[in-house]
Amino acid sequence: MRSIRAAAVGAVTMSLALAASACGGGSSTGGGSNDSPKTLTYWASNQGASIEIDKKVLQPELDKFQKQTGIKVKLEVVPWSDLLNRILAATTSGQGPDVLNIGNTWSASLQATGGLLPWDAKNFEKIGGKDRFVDSALGSTGAEGKDPSSVPLYSMAYALYYNKQIFADAGISKPPATWDELVADGKKIRAKGKQVLGAEGANVSENIHHVFVFAKQHGADFFTADGKPDFTSDGTVAAVKQYVDLMAKDKAIPQGNAEYAQNQSVSDFAKGKTAMLLWQSASSNLKSQGMSADAYGIAPVPVRSGTPGTDAQVNSMVAGINLAVFKNTHNLDGATKFVKFMTSDEEQKILNTAYTSIPPVKAAQEDPAFNTPDNAVLKETLATSAAALPQVADESQFETTVGTAVKELFADAAAGRTITTESVKAKLLKAQQQMPAK
Repeated sequence: MRSIRAAAVGAVTMSLALAASACGGGSSTGGGSNDSPKTLTYWASNQGASIEIDKKVLQPELDKFQKQTGIKVKLEVVPWSDLLNRILAATTSGQGPDVLNIGNTWSASLQATGGLLPWDAKNFEKIGGKDRFVDSALGSTGAEGKDPSSVPLYSMAYALYYNKQIFADAGISKPPATWDELVADGKKIRAKGKQVLGAEGANVSENIHHVFVFAKQHGADFFTADGKPDFTSDGTVAAVKQYVDLMAKDKAIPQGNAEYAQNQSVSDFAKGKTAMLLWQSASSNLKSQGMSADAYGIAPVPVRSGTPGTDAQVNSMVAGINLAVFKNTHNLDGATKFVKFMTSDEEQKILNTAYTSIPPVKAAQEDPAFNTPDNAVLKETLATSAAALPQVADESQFETTVGTAVKELFADAAAGRTITTESVKAKLLKAQQQMPAK
């Protein structure tokens, strides 16, 4: 899921429960129709540096679709701070858009509401077949063993962005490969009066993405094999503490970042205030804020030791945006045509170029335009060292409860309170107790 989104996903536990009970198979009418064949409503997620930039990217493509099909698409770009709760309200009421973007980490949670069109073999065949998409992207489209609830649209991975001039001024010759190296480099960077590492401490989704990776590196997970919450194991507690300690103990993350939730860390990096940034496909955002591509480098996210890979060497979640269709759409055929259009080889190249993301469609991903040095790190990460967040029905609640716990821990660190193993475990226990009972 793209991390330029602005804020927390909201308190969704009750909303999901309502959606699952009220949706009744996906809509108040029991399914889609073709009653309005000439129009579609599309909720797009905010992918660019602003909603206006997204409109400039998307509207020409929607006009192209209308010229090809005669179907007019009514576009609304929805901020990340509103998107999940708007979707949940739509699944509850049965009144929503025809087509929408979802963060890929929400796929299983929204699938559980019954409100989205299942992408079975027949539906995939209408858009060219399931085998057009790369496996890593398909792994974040819904619960294992069920037909996907969505189709991959943009793929992303986390990378370490670093300011070349700040590194040179601090006498650092290469980006850190391990967290110990990052902390050691941070001391040299602070000595030169610069901030070390940007973070969005008040953004619960960003928090989840990072502590998920740290947990993998500690050989842990936040859910058991049968999908039950397991937030207080030694590995998950150590993972959360290590992340928060980048502020509390190591002084790498500035204390002021505890309040960041709307991409302020990206702006700090673009303005040369901060030496490093952990972000998803940030190049287009940095360019829009005036930072030259020559001013920064891109490297894999650090690991505890060795080099990125599988298991304890995971260094990114599989990030991305999926396209979904509401089951109660009034233009089912048109919605399917729109998904086919947006995931066509041509559109995949156009859209993923605009957002400096990676096409999840194989043919588009292999295009030379995506063989840039920037993309090389992201593609390698997705192929070899990224893992999908748990595709369980309670994933959205997990983002909210654990992400909020991490937010509170950052607030404690910013206030100068000591972060202990016990205090981390207490926060995570509270988060686990807020999860739905099994």
